[in-house]
Amino acid sequence: MTEAFLQYVWQHQLLDGGLTTTDGQPVAVLRAGELNTDAGPDFFGARVRIGGVEWAGNVEVHIHTSDWNAHGHSSDAAYNNVVLHVVYDHDCEVRLQDGRTPSTLELKRFLHPSLIASYDRLMRPSEGGVVPCGSDVASVPQFVVKSFMDRLAVERVAAKTEAVKRLLEESRGGWEQTCYWLMARYFGGKINALPFELLAKSTDQRLLARWKDNPQRVEALLMGQAGLLEGYFEDEYPRMLQNDYEAIRTGASLRPIGGHLWRYYCIRPSSFPTIRISQFAHLVSASSNLFSTLLAMTDVKEMVKLFDQKASAYWDNHYRFDTVAAKTTEKNVGKMQAQLLIINAWVPLLFLYGVMQGNQAYKEQAMDLLMQLPAEDNNVIRRWQAVGLEPANAAESQALLQLDGAYCRNSRCLECSIGFQILKHK
Repeated sequence: MTEAFLQYVWQHQLLDGGLTTTDGQPVAVLRAGELNTDAGPDFFGARVRIGGVEWAGNVEVHIHTSDWNAHGHSSDAAYNNVVLHVVYDHDCEVRLQDGRTPSTLELKRFLHPSLIASYDRLMRPSEGGVVPCGSDVASVPQFVVKSFMDRLAVERVAAKTEAVKRLLEESRGGWEQTCYWLMARYFGGKINALPFELLAKSTDQRLLARWKDNPQRVEALLMGQAGLLEGYFEDEYPRMLQNDYEAIRTGASLRPIGGHLWRYYCIRPSSFPTIRISQFAHLVSASSNLFSTLLAMTDVKEMVKLFDQKASAYWDNHYRFDTVAAKTTEKNVGKMQAQLLIINAWVPLLFLYGVMQGNQAYKEQAMDLLMQLPAEDNNVIRRWQAVGLEPANAAESQALLQLDGAYCRNSRCLECSIGFQILKHK
């Protein structure tokens, strides 16, 4: 039993009729009050009729009546306006600071056993990745699920903007630079996100823009700054990149990051840092003002085409310098990866731009892009699909990821519209 559950029960009046106080007075709840998340009584502005007398004031909720004394309320004048003490178990009598005895409602007499059982089951840690409420999801009205999913999608995008804000502050409000850093980070994937971001921050956009008409030079600059052009190479291509990098480096003050930062373990060869850097170099060459270019686009297919860059021809039969691959294939970013770049990088950036500019249209455009993209496919999404929640687009798959990460894993069932519906009908 938790106070949060009892507060939830009181707030939504999930009680079986005929309420009476511990001394037998009938109780009618006219207004449960507003939940208070700060210091002071749990509910402000309640209205209750006790024994025929109507009271207006506050309500305090505890597991045991004795918690009143344990929490120091008996000597705190802020609790003198409590008109009803709501507890699960009444184990003693208590007094207000002014000496009066508050009326007490013992909830365990008015809670249906199935409600407690459902709450216990929802709050129990899931085993084997099973969704705790999975067997009950189908009973929740579709309009409730849809409304909650819409809210979760916006909530997830808004949460992602926090990381974007930090980059924007670091760039001193430079949207182009923030976009460049952010895209670089997501090009690196989970494992190489940090070195890719460091690479972008160590390589001035203006220097890259100077060579945008020469993708090989852009690649040489990025490979060199990545610390991947050190030492002797047998192949002509890396030697060419070395020469180009040294030529650029002579006229600029450049300090490469450490080549040891890059990780190849547990990554598909097509996502090796060398491949991704080459693809990123071609993206930079295709659009040196990436933020402005994307801002002018509304068609998601056009964005996918821009992101789906091909690595240089050398990488058709290589994954690392001087090592020939067993099979020759063009190394494109790929449609799926391009879509993930839009979902995880561009949409939060565009949403934040709308917030900072006070322009609702950009925020709506960001959410519309998610609705244009197909739903993601991963282990979390598949768990939800198994219990009947099938995302129709990326907005809904992002909503399910938010539901899993922000609610289910943190046992926030009482704040979940789906959980509320399941408990309400028990």
